[in-house]
Amino acid sequence: MTRYGMVLGLKADQVARYKELHAAVWPAVLEMIRQCNIRNYTIYLRRFPDGQHYLFSTFEYIGTDYATDMAKMAADPTTQAWWAECMPCQEPLADRAEGEWWAAMEEVFHAD
Repeated sequence: MTRYGMVLGLKADQVARYKELHAAVWPAVLEMIRQCNIRNYTIYLRRFPDGQHYLFSTFEYIGTDYATDMAKMAADPTTQAWWAECMPCQEPLADRAEGEWWAAMEEVFHAD
Protein backbone atom coordinates (compact mmCIF):
# COMPACT_ATOMS: atom_id res chain seq x y z
CA MET A 1 0.00 0.00 0.00
CA THR A 2 1.20 3.49 -0.88
CA ARG A 3 -0.17 6.71 0.62
CA TYR A 4 -0.59 9.79 -1.56
CA GLY A 5 -1.14 13.42 -0.68
CA MET A 6 -2.04 16.08 -3.22
CA VAL A 7 -2.95 19.77 -3.26
CA LEU A 8 -5.01 21.91 -5.62
CA GLY A 9 -6.39 25.44 -5.56
CA LEU A 10 -10.14 26.04 -5.37
CA LYS A 11 -11.70 29.18 -6.84
CA ALA A 12 -13.21 31.28 -4.05
CA ASP A 13 -16.46 31.74 -5.95
CA GLN A 14 -16.79 27.97 -6.47
CA VAL A 15 -16.45 26.74 -2.86
CA ALA A 16 -20.20 26.22 -2.39
CA ARG A 17 -20.51 24.42 -5.74
CA TYR A 18 -17.57 22.13 -4.96
CA LYS A 19 -19.02 21.24 -1.56
CA GLU A 20 -22.41 20.60 -3.16
CA LEU A 21 -20.87 18.22 -5.70
CA HIS A 22 -18.98 16.30 -3.04
CA ALA A 23 -21.97 16.04 -0.72
CA ALA A 24 -23.45 13.68 -3.32
CA VAL A 25 -20.64 12.07 -5.32
CA TRP A 26 -22.05 9.97 -8.13
CA PRO A 27 -22.11 6.27 -7.16
CA ALA A 28 -20.42 5.23 -10.42
CA VAL A 29 -17.53 7.60 -9.65
CA LEU A 30 -17.11 6.07 -6.20
CA GLU A 31 -17.17 2.60 -7.74
CA MET A 32 -14.48 3.53 -10.27
CA ILE A 33 -12.31 4.88 -7.46
CA ARG A 34 -12.70 1.53 -5.70
CA GLN A 35 -12.01 -0.43 -8.91
CA CYS A 36 -8.81 1.57 -9.36
CA ASN A 37 -7.54 0.40 -5.97
CA ILE A 38 -7.96 3.65 -4.06
CA ARG A 39 -9.04 3.45 -0.44
CA ASN A 40 -9.40 5.89 2.47
CA TYR A 41 -9.78 8.83 0.08
CA THR A 42 -10.33 12.16 1.80
CA ILE A 43 -10.42 15.75 0.55
CA TYR A 44 -9.90 18.65 2.96
CA LEU A 45 -10.63 22.32 2.29
CA ARG A 46 -8.63 25.19 3.80
CA ARG A 47 -9.05 28.93 3.36
CA PHE A 48 -5.83 30.81 3.99
CA PRO A 49 -5.63 34.34 5.44
CA ASP A 50 -4.81 35.73 1.98
CA GLY A 51 -8.22 34.49 0.78
CA GLN A 52 -6.87 31.60 -1.27
CA HIS A 53 -8.68 28.26 -0.95
CA TYR A 54 -6.83 24.96 -1.21
CA LEU A 55 -7.95 21.37 -1.39
CA PHE A 56 -5.75 18.71 0.19
CA SER A 57 -6.41 15.09 -0.64
CA THR A 58 -5.05 11.91 0.87
CA PHE A 59 -5.63 8.32 -0.15
CA GLU A 60 -4.14 4.87 -0.02
CA TYR A 61 -3.36 2.96 -3.20
CA ILE A 62 -3.53 -0.81 -2.74
CA GLY A 63 -2.88 -1.89 -6.33
CA THR A 64 0.32 -2.86 -8.10
CA ASP A 65 0.23 -0.61 -11.19
CA TYR A 66 -0.72 2.95 -10.31
CA ALA A 67 -0.24 4.32 -13.84
CA THR A 68 -2.54 1.70 -15.35
CA ASP A 69 -5.21 2.21 -12.71
CA MET A 70 -5.10 5.99 -13.16
CA ALA A 71 -5.34 5.57 -16.96
CA LYS A 72 -8.38 3.31 -16.45
CA MET A 73 -10.02 5.98 -14.30
CA ALA A 74 -9.19 8.74 -16.79
CA ALA A 75 -10.70 6.71 -19.66
CA ASP A 76 -14.00 6.12 -17.87
CA PRO A 77 -16.79 8.26 -19.44
CA THR A 78 -18.62 8.76 -16.13
CA THR A 79 -15.42 9.89 -14.43
CA GLN A 80 -14.76 12.26 -17.33
CA ALA A 81 -18.25 13.74 -16.89
CA TRP A 82 -17.63 14.11 -13.13
CA TRP A 83 -14.32 15.84 -13.76
CA ALA A 84 -16.07 18.19 -16.21
CA GLU A 85 -18.27 19.27 -13.30
CA CYS A 86 -15.41 19.62 -10.81
CA MET A 87 -12.57 21.06 -12.88
CA PRO A 88 -14.13 24.50 -13.49
CA CYS A 89 -14.14 24.94 -9.70
CA GLN A 90 -10.46 24.14 -9.38
CA GLU A 91 -7.24 26.11 -9.86
CA PRO A 92 -4.18 23.93 -10.39
CA LEU A 93 -0.97 25.17 -8.80
CA ALA A 94 1.34 26.98 -11.22
CA ASP A 95 4.35 24.92 -10.09
CA ARG A 96 2.76 21.47 -10.44
CA ALA A 97 4.67 18.85 -12.39
CA GLU A 98 3.93 18.42 -16.08
CA GLY A 99 0.86 16.25 -16.55
CA GLU A 100 -0.44 16.83 -13.01
CA TRP A 101 -3.75 18.48 -12.19
CA TRP A 102 -3.51 17.88 -8.43
CA ALA A 103 0.08 18.64 -7.35
CA ALA A 104 1.79 15.81 -5.49
CA MET A 105 2.96 16.41 -1.92
CA GLU A 106 5.84 14.74 -0.14
CA GLU A 107 4.94 12.66 2.91
CA VAL A 108 7.18 13.68 5.80
CA PHE A 109 5.43 11.90 8.67
CA HIS A 110 2.84 9.20 9.24
CA ALA A 111 1.67 7.34 12.34
CA ASP A 112 -0.96 4.61 12.52
